[in-house]
Amino acid sequence: MAPYCVLAARLRHALNSGVRRYHVAPVLCQRAKVAMSHFEPNEYINYEKLEKNINIVRKRLDRPLTLSEKVVYGHLDDPEKQEIERGKTYLRLRPDRVAMQDATAQMAMLQFISSGLPKVAVPSTIHCDHLIEAQSGGEKDLRRAKDINQEVYNFLATAGAKYGVGFWKPGSGIIHQIILENYSYPGVMLIGTDSHTPNGGGLGGVCIGVGGADAVDVMAGIPWELKCPKVIGVKLTGKLSGWSSPKDVILKVAGILTVKGGTGAIIEYHGPGVDSISCTGMATICNMGAEIGATTSIFPYNVRMKKYLGKTGRAEIAALADEFQQHLVPDSGCQYDQVIEINLSELKPHINGPFTPDLAHPVSDIGAVAEKEGWPVDIRVGLIGSCTNSSYEDMGRSAAVAKQALAHGLKCKSMFTITPGSEQIRATIERDGYAQILRDVGGLVLANACGPCIGQWDRKDIKKGEKNTIVTSYNRNFTGRNDANPETHAFVTSPEIVTALSIAGTLKFNPEVDYLTGADGKKFKLEAPDADELPKLEFDPGQDTYQYPPKDGSGQHVDVSPTSQRLQLLEPFDKWDGKDLEDMLILIKVKGKCTTDHISAAGPWLKFRGHLDNISNNLLIGAINVENGKANSVRNALTQEFGPVPDTARYYKKMGVKWAVVGDENYGEGSSREHAALEPRHLGGRVIITKSFARIHETNLKKQGLLPLTFADPADYNKIHPVDKLSIVGLADFAPGKPLKCIIKHPNGSQETIMLNHTFNESQIEWFQAGSALNRMKELQQK
Repeated sequence: MAPYCVLAARLRHALNSGVRRYHVAPVLCQRAKVAMSHFEPNEYINYEKLEKNINIVRKRLDRPLTLSEKVVYGHLDDPEKQEIERGKTYLRLRPDRVAMQDATAQMAMLQFISSGLPKVAVPSTIHCDHLIEAQSGGEKDLRRAKDINQEVYNFLATAGAKYGVGFWKPGSGIIHQIILENYSYPGVMLIGTDSHTPNGGGLGGVCIGVGGADAVDVMAGIPWELKCPKVIGVKLTGKLSGWSSPKDVILKVAGILTVKGGTGAIIEYHGPGVDSISCTGMATICNMGAEIGATTSIFPYNVRMKKYLGKTGRAEIAALADEFQQHLVPDSGCQYDQVIEINLSELKPHINGPFTPDLAHPVSDIGAVAEKEGWPVDIRVGLIGSCTNSSYEDMGRSAAVAKQALAHGLKCKSMFTITPGSEQIRATIERDGYAQILRDVGGLVLANACGPCIGQWDRKDIKKGEKNTIVTSYNRNFTGRNDANPETHAFVTSPEIVTALSIAGTLKFNPEVDYLTGADGKKFKLEAPDADELPKLEFDPGQDTYQYPPKDGSGQHVDVSPTSQRLQLLEPFDKWDGKDLEDMLILIKVKGKCTTDHISAAGPWLKFRGHLDNISNNLLIGAINVENGKANSVRNALTQEFGPVPDTARYYKKMGVKWAVVGDENYGEGSSREHAALEPRHLGGRVIITKSFARIHETNLKKQGLLPLTFADPADYNKIHPVDKLSIVGLADFAPGKPLKCIIKHPNGSQETIMLNHTFNESQIEWFQAGSALNRMKELQQK
């Protein structure tokens, strides 16, 4: 594509340097329009607006900008007047598009239906990837999922058709792989109802995980609010080689920053080492940035992205990005809030876990550490794939390891599963022989879906409570996440390391130095895997699994049966009554880590994601009660009997008693699931008080009319006991930046006062007063 404006600028300069002045027709500056995706030919990339906004903000701030700032500030609703201070102010943004996976799309679309709007305002898509349970293999599992989830799939398909949302059918693949293949591009701002949406940063976009209510705002055409993120720079030098992989970069970063070190920040990778990483490798790194609490992660536009865009049929986007490249890389001299340096030439293969993704170990050390800690060293199952590591390159490197084992007559000692990231990846690795090699070594190819990574795994090889170890190329390894067994020690690493360890069957094997014994009794050493980052031929798209929304969907009927156990239309939450929240009971005081998996479990509960009352039966069932050290066992303050958390909450609601939750550090880390906020609100909760919150969960709580508050002094956590009553006073003067007072009433009649902080801005206070963000939206529509 000809760089028309560059041509015009050069011509103007040449003509103006002479005696005579000539006029250059404006038409020369009109670049050819380039569609955002093949599926939306009339929705165009608007780099001109991005450029204009960046120039306005750079002039105002009078300093060089990071890449993150360019893309974020380039999407400001009002770049002229927006107050901008990293980590302080709230930005009003205009994202380019929305993506939703099927588990979260149900509640998002139910909320959008409640808004009364006729059609989405920005390009939006639904992706069916979460409801397919891994049992016996891809085809059988997919057929079973289509049968079991027919009601939900029909709701999502018809809702998509009615409101203008594209629908990717079950079997299409994992949302983040589909986005990378079709929708992400350099400079895009995309929000998705899944915490691993940052995967799209591998193509130079600012892609952010949010709750469904945030997605509804954007689909409704309302500016989306985000606290102005700080920017953590990760400078990469050197070059990856041998057994080291892109996954090791983020495993190393997770070990440095921990699960909360990236909270409120964008992780921006830069430096000469970037060009040694493939586009899909960059996506892997960005994907798992969710595990350190980052708002998102991003890489600068480069030749590896251009190559990937060309191979996925988007060469015209790459050509346009070339013209605007100065806006798709950081300015020279830009400043980061924190800088981490990693020399890729010195980076060793890593494996993180168990039970938390930031417990980092070099692969060379894990066997000894496991024996010292009493972790099982025998590997029961190795699992590769997931949204983090299911690219063509990932599958190729794993197949390269498997091929060496087969050449020596070996198969995996551990059970071994493979999850292709998309239908395109599945079809291409079948054509190119990778899938068959992985089957030959003992692998089972699962459906193009999330599967065991999110707990959709009908695991049969162990009993619940049996201590065991699994290794995966996934992103999370929280207690019970993959198989609902709290005694499963899950470790995350690269696909090639998973494959090597599955062949050896033990954590004590280090493929860099250790030997295996072939079927002929001879010892051999695995060579470091090498594979193409992209197929030599074009990608095989496989089956067509996309449903276009009709031009006019107004006549489409969306059916939600009043007797359904899977879907339930939403009723508005009650408005704030203008009074202080007095004498609230404490439903649970949580001890230690409390992720969204603890608050609203996935796995078998995924089937109720569209039915708020039914899924509320899993509220906080995984959280540990500080009073007795047990999960799903709390004291009912009215009856003094211990019982399940959801039952106790329902009892309080029935009796008209408001309640609160007290939590520890980084409360709500993990998934973007807004059910972890909807459920406490539905069952009568009003306040969540913690030492600190994960970003997405804190926003989700605000959106549903709850008060997420933090201890001004974290030590005050110890002043509250499960038998106390809490009162939040001063709500009549609730204002941004103004702490709230909490009165703790002890059973002996004594009381003490502590201060609580919050991060509400003026519009978020209006959400609380209206009862929810959706209620406030309706109020504004009526006005």
